[in-house]
Amino acid sequence: MEYYVYMLRCSDQSIYTGKTLDIERRLVEHHLGIGSDYTSRRRPVKLLWCECFPSEHQAFLVERQLKGWTRAKKEALVKGDFKLLHELARCTKQKLHQRPEDDK
Repeated sequence: MEYYVYMLRCSDQSIYTGKTLDIERRLVEHHLGIGSDYTSRRRPVKLLWCECFPSEHQAFLVERQLKGWTRAKKEALVKGDFKLLHELARCTKQKLHQRPEDDK
């Protein structure tokens, strides 16, 4: 079975990330306001990005990763700007490894 990970732009410009077995059915559910309290209050929604994965586990891992990303990284992925995505990831890693005394 194939699983899909997807991102939606909500009416308030937030980005919702989810996974599903049936992307067409899931998009209809989001548009009807069923299955997700978050998107039901932020309709209409628009599909920004979708990718297919061969296992539920892989889809789960990618969904979790994307949910931890900044808006800028998600937007870079949606645009296919992998150079910017790489730069943003590098900046995040530098901040994570920065020692507190480096801030002074």
